[in-house]
Amino acid sequence: MRHRLIRTFFLTTGLLIFFITPLHAEFLVGTSSTDITPDGPVALTGQFHLRIASQADTPLTANVIVVESITEGGPSDCAVMVSCDLIYIPHEVLNGVREETSRRLPELDASKIFLNGTHTHTGPVLIDDKYKIPSEGVIQPSEYRQFLAQRIAEAIADAWENRSAGSVSWGLSHATVGYSRRAVYADGSARMYGPTDTANFRHMEGSEDHDINTMFFWDAEGDLIGMVVNVSCPSQEVESGRTVHADFWHPTRELLHERYAKEVCIVAWTGASGDQSPHVKYREEAEDRMRRLRGLSNIEEIARRIVRAVDDAYEIVQNDRHEDSALMHEVETLTLPMRLVTEAEYAEAQAEVERAKNLIKANPNASNSQHRRMCWYQATVDRYEQQQTDPAPTYEMELHVLRIGDAVICTNSFEMFTDYGIRIKGRSRAIQTFVVQLAGPGTYLPTETGVQGGHYSAVVHSSLVGPEGGQVLVDRTVEVIDSLFSE
Repeated sequence: MRHRLIRTFFLTTGLLIFFITPLHAEFLVGTSSTDITPDGPVALTGQFHLRIASQADTPLTANVIVVESITEGGPSDCAVMVSCDLIYIPHEVLNGVREETSRRLPELDASKIFLNGTHTHTGPVLIDDKYKIPSEGVIQPSEYRQFLAQRIAEAIADAWENRSAGSVSWGLSHATVGYSRRAVYADGSARMYGPTDTANFRHMEGSEDHDINTMFFWDAEGDLIGMVVNVSCPSQEVESGRTVHADFWHPTRELLHERYAKEVCIVAWTGASGDQSPHVKYREEAEDRMRRLRGLSNIEEIARRIVRAVDDAYEIVQNDRHEDSALMHEVETLTLPMRLVTEAEYAEAQAEVERAKNLIKANPNASNSQHRRMCWYQATVDRYEQQQTDPAPTYEMELHVLRIGDAVICTNSFEMFTDYGIRIKGRSRAIQTFVVQLAGPGTYLPTETGVQGGHYSAVVHSSLVGPEGGQVLVDRTVEVIDSLFSE
């Protein structure tokens, strides 16, 4: 009996050791970049009025990093991460890229591909009928999407086919890039880009997140081949321009290429920042004076700050490389409750639609400026009418949660207010958490405080999902993160 117990103990202990001992994983990485600049006149997105760009001041690029872990005796996994100088990623764009990629790489699980936009407001319109675009002499959204899908699929295939053994490290630094852009006043109301030089100004509404999260990738020879830079600020310093422009990510990439190597692939991730902006809302004169003394433009100053933060992290973590980090990538469709439209909001939307129609009827030249506004309010009218037969509508969002070593990456499709990102980071079990927004169609996701304050970005016309759905998103993201760190 005693011998049997001893034998059982050693057998059980051996099995436990087998299951809890980390399995060796070979870490593979591949990179690629491609030019996605339209080759002719194009309508620009991001404003309510139509803008046609006839030239490009900077190129637009899509940058790809693929990672894969091959585990001895265990599961393997991969991720294809693509950042794009676009305002967001509509379903039509993601589906087009996945279809084109599957034709080239049938062995790759296309669900492991995620794209994000940097939120430049000087990139091409991506959705049909969003603006009243001339039918001739301008690249149509459907034409550009086809071009985009082919270019990005080619870059993914290049990165995938050239992946090889490498290593990865992650680091954290800080830089002031994004500022809260919602001013709050004595009566409790808020206003996006509201004035602060007035007696009834009280404070800026939400949190700011100045983390610069970075991840670095090396090949087997020890050469840096790629990096991820995660900044909680949309790329919209030159948002009202009339030329194609990648905004502050263009000078940022140029400086990083000068410091490291032209061949280094730079993936730009926008963190939770639906209520943030690179525009300074107070102390403007002091900021402008320092910038002028440095001899820099606004976007060059932003680039300088980001690059200093990247340098700061790189100096520390370049000697903390991991060649055997197991990779775990969870993908799921998350169903969120939609924000309900009230009767008052419905009436407001109806009135605004009629107002726009009357302005267009009285002055056909007003069509370009009023068409987008009319469509914006009409969407609210349609939502309310649909609620009459579906009183509990839902919104489906694709969620990616990716663990690499002690770091985790989680995506969402929204312009998520910054406090949601902080909620995720605060509860995450990872040592370092990257929150990536605009990995989808990109409507605003305001907080409870934002909804109370009102105004653009927080009103129902701006958002399909409200605070209730936002908390569901946070809770589920944290649950998935926990599951990847359950050991």
